[in-house]
Amino acid sequence: MAEDREIGSSESEMEVVVDPNDQNSLQSLNVNSVPLQQHHQVDSRKKTLLLAYRTLGVVFGGLVTSPLYVYPSMPLKSPTKEDYLGIYSIMFWTLSLIGVVKYSCIALKADDQGEGGTFALYSLLCRNINVGILPAKRNNSKLSSSSTLLYEGTKKQSKLARYFESSIIARRVLLFVAMLGMCMLIGDGILTPAISVLSAMEGIRSPFPSVSKSLVEFLSAIVLIVLFLLQKFGTSRVSFLFSPIMGAWTLVTPLVGIYSIVHHYPSIFRAVSPHYILAFFLRNGKEGWLLLGGTVLCITGSEALFADLGHFNKSSIQIAFLFTIYPSLVLTYAGQTAYLIKHPYDHRDGFYKFIPKSIYWPVFVISTLAAIVASQSLVSATFSIIKQSVALDYFPRVKVVHTSSSKEGEVYSPDVNYILMVLCVAVILIFGDGQDIGNAFGVVVSMVMLITTVLLTLVMIMIWQTPLVLIFLYFIVFFTMEGVYVSAVCTKLLKGGWIPFAISFILAFIMFGWFYGRQRKVEYELTHKINLERLKVLLADPAVQRVPGLCFFYTNIQDGLAPILGHYIKNMKSLHKITIFTTLQYLLVPKVASHERIVVHKMDLKGAYECVIQYGYADSFNLEGDDFVRQVTDCLKAHILSKSGCISMVPSEVEKEVSDLEEAKLVGVVHVRGKTKFYIGKNSSWFDRSMLAFYEVLHNNCRSALPALGIPLLHCIEVGMLYEV
Repeated sequence: MAEDREIGSSESEMEVVVDPNDQNSLQSLNVNSVPLQQHHQVDSRKKTLLLAYRTLGVVFGGLVTSPLYVYPSMPLKSPTKEDYLGIYSIMFWTLSLIGVVKYSCIALKADDQGEGGTFALYSLLCRNINVGILPAKRNNSKLSSSSTLLYEGTKKQSKLARYFESSIIARRVLLFVAMLGMCMLIGDGILTPAISVLSAMEGIRSPFPSVSKSLVEFLSAIVLIVLFLLQKFGTSRVSFLFSPIMGAWTLVTPLVGIYSIVHHYPSIFRAVSPHYILAFFLRNGKEGWLLLGGTVLCITGSEALFADLGHFNKSSIQIAFLFTIYPSLVLTYAGQTAYLIKHPYDHRDGFYKFIPKSIYWPVFVISTLAAIVASQSLVSATFSIIKQSVALDYFPRVKVVHTSSSKEGEVYSPDVNYILMVLCVAVILIFGDGQDIGNAFGVVVSMVMLITTVLLTLVMIMIWQTPLVLIFLYFIVFFTMEGVYVSAVCTKLLKGGWIPFAISFILAFIMFGWFYGRQRKVEYELTHKINLERLKVLLADPAVQRVPGLCFFYTNIQDGLAPILGHYIKNMKSLHKITIFTTLQYLLVPKVASHERIVVHKMDLKGAYECVIQYGYADSFNLEGDDFVRQVTDCLKAHILSKSGCISMVPSEVEKEVSDLEEAKLVGVVHVRGKTKFYIGKNSSWFDRSMLAFYEVLHNNCRSALPALGIPLLHCIEVGMLYEV
């Protein structure tokens, strides 16, 4: 990401070119380069530590504030000391295995050139192995070196990779799993703010029992509305504001935990032994299994550790987690458990009860502010993953704002932000019971973790080609562990667990409807595309005129031209003297190098050129209308001049071609795009009629791709056409 490049650029400046025969240069190297290198290393470490500090305000909010609601979410009836020791042992090993081993040590290495999250894993698989669905999304190696494999050591494909490439059903299942993971993560972004803020505000009722639950819910809703209104200022400003708060929380809660351990149960850490887990399940049986729906919340927010990778970098996230977050959680849960061993029936308010009265109100203020920060972590992750899916054309186009000029991973979507705000407030006001929201939260947490485990396993097998023993060990440990958690939380479907499923179903239906419509459009265009010979025939008609000016004609396919071109020529009886057939193509890579962004090619037709604008899903459209035209025409002129030496072109012909381009630009620039709709005939199946009608509703209400290039609307022309299915 931007931070990685920032640090990397410092390291590249340390290179010194030395002539081995020049003693003066050798002396200069010995005297000057070593201090310079040390200076850059110090700067690099400082930047990483600063980023690690900022992660506290964005990445780890949901994870480190989980003590607010873990014990209150557990339906404990008559808990004993042994029960609490078993529960703490489960939480300790869940944090250690899933948090430290899976996410911090393994998942962060599976980034897609700095981007993390479920869809980054899916795009990583698509880019290295042909498992994509849409033909338009498959990389063209002739166009860009950005589409080459990251793992060049992979020479021979595994049997599983060949199976996925040959089976359309397997590829569709993989896409569905990635979509489900994304939808569940968005559900996490809705439930995290709701449960965090509500649990923190519940602290008002402990010293003031007369305060009603309705008032607590109302205050929680107000806090959330303010939080979402702050999102437009960007992750950097928000994290700078929130990190001191989270730093205070991360320091205070373990200190209170240590105090509680010393005063209530100093030998709490003997529960680290796994035999307490076995004894817990042997003693409690089915009841112990059902309690896993509450204990899984101790690892909530861990997916943000991976999904928010685009906002920071690996080193900063690992440092913050291993040296602050993980020790803080271990000590805080130990302190809570030590208190509950002495006061076994206080678990319904398991956090505030173990706070000493002398510091109750300062901790309440910190916990309320920390809960607001917790909401930020998954909100930022939701923005990132929506941006990825929009860029890859798996989600309707929404407005995406890049809130930082130096960090392209920092994005904000006002459309998504306000929808999240409404849903969060609705969850609090409708399902005000923290235990019901906790049940729903457990479903989201466990499902997202399980999906990440499955996709990581596929990456290990098909891309990394990890030894089978290590793959087997990883899969057995984490799939079994998370599978047990999923089985436990699914029993809570009728007690609030249906909420994330309802949200995910609606989102998945939107994604699938959009994807299916886009797929059918691409299939139609590839079937009815216009090749160069057909274009020459159309232009040979005496009634068709070549009018002055420069035209950017936008098409969705590369191997040929979209059928709307023929529709345009037949009806308008004209084509501009200089026409650039332009395709906006998202590659399955996070970023495209700047020198590969615009790819131009001269067609075997006078005044006709092809242009591909290539973007990765982490890139931003940072061009303005005039700047866009200038960059494309500059690339065209460079292309014409470079090709003139390779083919037998007379210098005067080259000058004429360049001058024609400049003259057309001065006459006027127009941008022509198609506005296509499906014509659904009587012979269409009910599935096509319903899904394509739903797609048209989405398409009519989503944003256009052209305004992202900053093209003035006065220069745009839309040409309508019906695609018959």
